[in-house]
Amino acid sequence: MTPLMYVVLIVVALIIIGISVLLLQRAEEDPLVTRIDEFAAREELVSIEEIELSMPITDRIFVPILRQVSEFLIRFTPQQTLEHTTKMLELAGNPRNMRAAEFIALRVGSTIFFGFFTFFFMSRFGTATNRTLLYTLVGCVIGWALPAMWLRSKADRRKDAVIKKLPDALDLMTICVDAGLVFNAAMQKVDEKWDDPLANEFGRVIHEMQLGKSRRQALRDMADRNDVPDLTSFIAAVIQADQLGVGIGKVLRIQSEQMRVRRRQRAEEKAQQAPVKMMFPMVFLIFPSIFIVLLGPAFFQVIRNDSLRGVTG
Repeated sequence: MTPLMYVVLIVVALIIIGISVLLLQRAEEDPLVTRIDEFAAREELVSIEEIELSMPITDRIFVPILRQVSEFLIRFTPQQTLEHTTKMLELAGNPRNMRAAEFIALRVGSTIFFGFFTFFFMSRFGTATNRTLLYTLVGCVIGWALPAMWLRSKADRRKDAVIKKLPDALDLMTICVDAGLVFNAAMQKVDEKWDDPLANEFGRVIHEMQLGKSRRQALRDMADRNDVPDLTSFIAAVIQADQLGVGIGKVLRIQSEQMRVRRRQRAEEKAQQAPVKMMFPMVFLIFPSIFIVLLGPAFFQVIRNDSLRGVTG
């Protein structure tokens, strides 16, 4: 490879790193809402152009470029892949306000980055061409899989947060309904009291109902977005109670007790699994260290005694 090709690879890698960092460091808030709030907070009258110029250079230059690249990539992406990516982003809580096209662009950039750097290092060390191509392919696979693993990890953590918080949220809603509030006001109280994924979901349900969506449809959409069995069963019980005319307070109380029983059962299950999970690190990591510390001095003492016997003999 010529020095010019090395320079090109490094420049391309730096551009991909910059785009990836930009995607991962984007604010969680909607940029449009942020700009509207900034416009309303200004005392003097300013134009939209002045507000646009006051934005960071990354939002004015790199974000539009990234949006164009993602729109170009989306033309060659199967519809099933886009739907699956959109579903995963919803399960993860739409991190960094990424759309499916932007996440696919991130995966493509990560693939190119790992592939280029693997090819660069393998060529630098004079590896054979077949092995260089093989390692480059492995690097591309790793680069393609890492963003998906990161997204899956965020979705799993979000599910765990929803499961842990659901019994407490149902207790609060039960108290609110017993105090005379309606079900919608009880959901709004949960949203006002906490700032976690479950509370944000209840706040989103309230917001969608204010925009004209029915409560049943908003709750069904909430169950589809989270894909948590406990939350799905709770929403099904609420919808059934609404259809049959059953008191919502009684349903909330029963659901709260059931959720607490399930949480205790999960804790007991994890406690039973702990010895099995601890066996492998103890056998392969802790026990060898203990054997080295305890038997190491005795081993050296035996070697020393054998050497002294050989000398005297």
